[in-house]
Amino acid sequence: MNIVHCLRNLMLICCALASFSATAQSVRVKEIAAVQGVRSNMLTGYGLVVGLDGSGDQTTQMPYTGQSMANFLQQYGLTLPPGANPQLKNVAAVMVTAELPPFAQPGQSIDVTVSSMGNAKSLRGGTLIVTPLRAADGEIYALAQGNLMVGGAGAAAGGSKVQINHLSAGRIPGGGQVERAVPTPLHTGDTLDLGLNSNDFQTASRVTDAINKALGAGTASAIDGRVVRLNAPADPSQRVAFLARVEEVRIESSVPSAKVVINARTGSIVMNQAVTLGSVAVAHGNLSVSVSSTPVISQPAPFSGGETVVREQASIQISQDKGALIHMGPAAKLADVVKALNTLGATPQDLIAILQAIKASGALNAELEII
Repeated sequence: MNIVHCLRNLMLICCALASFSATAQSVRVKEIAAVQGVRSNMLTGYGLVVGLDGSGDQTTQMPYTGQSMANFLQQYGLTLPPGANPQLKNVAAVMVTAELPPFAQPGQSIDVTVSSMGNAKSLRGGTLIVTPLRAADGEIYALAQGNLMVGGAGAAAGGSKVQINHLSAGRIPGGGQVERAVPTPLHTGDTLDLGLNSNDFQTASRVTDAINKALGAGTASAIDGRVVRLNAPADPSQRVAFLARVEEVRIESSVPSAKVVINARTGSIVMNQAVTLGSVAVAHGNLSVSVSSTPVISQPAPFSGGETVVREQASIQISQDKGALIHMGPAAKLADVVKALNTLGATPQDLIAILQAIKASGALNAELEII
């Protein structure tokens, strides 16, 4: 009875794994593509943060802060005397950035990020005064204002200073108000274009076939490896429901192109499951050169009239680890590639040079990308 029960559980586990594997191999169109023209827009603006506790810009070093404050006061009928240079320790010049989401309408709120431009010590407790936010076309699409939230703290006294996190940047949740909507091509024209996240002809062909199978022949056509064109309904009110159905269409995920991504600054190496390795021999060894300097005192003979001289005696040593020629056989799986590279005992920085050499020899069946 126990054996039958165990076999039954094993069969259930196998079925569950098979079902999970089948589900994991399919993705929705919305996860690999997006409607072209329906995107967010970057907004930027220049503003002032007031109400700081003596931690603002030093106007003697940042004259534009005082000039900006003087221009702001002129809007309220206050004109500073000629040549006046007020020390505004509670004011800081900042750059305000925000992201205008697609379909945003006037009156909606968006989050804004405020970053110091000068030498302000902290923006904690400050208030951003009304700042217009412009897009790349120079038009104002939103206004920002509100109290900053700075996720940090700091204190200084007697030459000692303690700081936690970053104090020269903060965020205002809902601090931006949309003033103008960005037109989208959703309701114009007879067609809509889907832009794939990656340039792949196989994926474009599979997306086209899946949409035509789900919504009818002739609904989609692949323009190239990046764009799939849809014949949209003539009635604009039906296009939202049409795109909702398109985004839920499932396709079988194709095997991605083999790629190895190397971050030369941090030494990180990432490779996908399609990377394979041909038969190759690799010799790995480290050469180190050590130069040391030791002061040597030259003492003159008694009554010679000479002077004591201090000289440097240099010592140079060269050491080299035993190089090992390792044969790495053909590897058809990612695990085999990783195992073969680990046998070298190399550091990530060494692996960068090794992978570049293997790629140059033609044994690495993958695209090598250095970021």
